[in-house]
Amino acid sequence: MPIEAIEPQRLYRQISDQLRKLIVEGEFAVGSRLPSERDLALQLGVSRPSLREALIALEVEGYIEVRMGSGIYVCAPPVQRELRHDLSGEEGPLELIRAREMIEGEVAYAAVLHGSKQQIAAVEEAYALMISHAQAGIDPLEADRLFHIRLAEATGNSVLVGLVTQLFDARLGPLFERLHSHFDGTRVWQEAIEEHGLIMQALRERNAEQARAAMRRHMDIAFTRYSANLIREYGNRQQQENGPRKRSARKTLS
Repeated sequence: MPIEAIEPQRLYRQISDQLRKLIVEGEFAVGSRLPSERDLALQLGVSRPSLREALIALEVEGYIEVRMGSGIYVCAPPVQRELRHDLSGEEGPLELIRAREMIEGEVAYAAVLHGSKQQIAAVEEAYALMISHAQAGIDPLEADRLFHIRLAEATGNSVLVGLVTQLFDARLGPLFERLHSHFDGTRVWQEAIEEHGLIMQALRERNAEQARAAMRRHMDIAFTRYSANLIREYGNRQQQENGPRKRSARKTLS
């Protein structure tokens, strides 16, 4: 059964649907390694970021398994009652990040223009909480959420508050959860906190243009990070968590 090209404007679900069909019909044998990401993207006629979203979806559903530094392998198709998650309503993580980049850049800009001294101080408190949680080994996700919501509150627009909350909470779904399991760690959070620090600096200085640029940069870095090659990044993450090799005495963070 030949692989059919997919129109570029279609989302990751159409890609995962076709790959799932090929797995179920035995075109990709159980235990076999999938073709390289580059080859799959070329055969399907889609971008590599969209393919990565599809692969994450298939992993969440139990059709494939990512193995450290080795590749992506086909699992025995789960029976219907054993499907781990229904992802039919899930938006693509990378599309969500791009949407947040567009919207929250303007939120940061408006927060500088309209935020009161007390509201900016509330954002500062959330930023400090991110730092303290990271230093204490606590997942900074909730403090991160608070930062973005308080920033939206500083605009004085309740619609923006609701929209920012909705977009952020979309990352709590199974696709983002699996994506985070591959890419999030101490090093990533340290980088993210530094990115939030640039946003905070612009807020303190009441520089609306800089606040917008810092927020958009933060989201663009997140997009690049999560759209990186799945196998390479997964392998690097595991190697960093296991500590440096004999030939390297330099400390690394995951």
